[in-house]
Amino acid sequence: MPAPRPAPRRPDRRTAAIRLLRDAEHADEVIERGLRKVRTSVWIATANLKDVHVEAPVGTRARASGRYVSLFEELEQAANRNIDVRILHAGPPSRVLTARLKRSPHSPILLRRCLRVHLKMIAIDGAILYLGSANFTGAGLGAKGNNRRNFEAGIVTDDEWLLDEMQSTFDTIWTGKRCAECQLRAQCPKPLDEIERVKDKPTQIVARQRTRR
Repeated sequence: MPAPRPAPRRPDRRTAAIRLLRDAEHADEVIERGLRKVRTSVWIATANLKDVHVEAPVGTRARASGRYVSLFEELEQAANRNIDVRILHAGPPSRVLTARLKRSPHSPILLRRCLRVHLKMIAIDGAILYLGSANFTGAGLGAKGNNRRNFEAGIVTDDEWLLDEMQSTFDTIWTGKRCAECQLRAQCPKPLDEIERVKDKPTQIVARQRTRR
């Protein structure tokens, strides 16, 4: 029997095509050309989570009249079209977003909280990756004026290795695989590995029932 192949070595360096984004460029590249063209999935990691308002989509009457719309609401509409929308965040949602979620307790967006999340990433359709400093907030990605918004910087890429690595990082946190070793577990409002166990229980029960038959 042939010996198993060694696991591929993580490259120390890699050449990848990236685009540098600064400040208001985030709105054009990440929102207009990214989130608003999603087809299958959006995975967002952010330290802070707010009800971000942005300019209405290009080509709409709302845009022509200068209206701003809720990006969270747009993501809910995407989720209602069976797009997989997940947001991993550290801090509690802002007061305005919390009120919105209370009014609509069955939001189709999947939200999970981990106190240690400080990475800011957005993966769209497994094909576009944003990494940078911008939180899911008005001052980071939203419609704050140029003289009021945060100074932000990040990159966008379609590099397959970077996408695989960062989506794996996201999934490892999301599914609670880092929870057992976490020294902040006692402070955690809801450890993610417990959410995974509860989520899997109905499937296990059904499997047992089928076995008995």
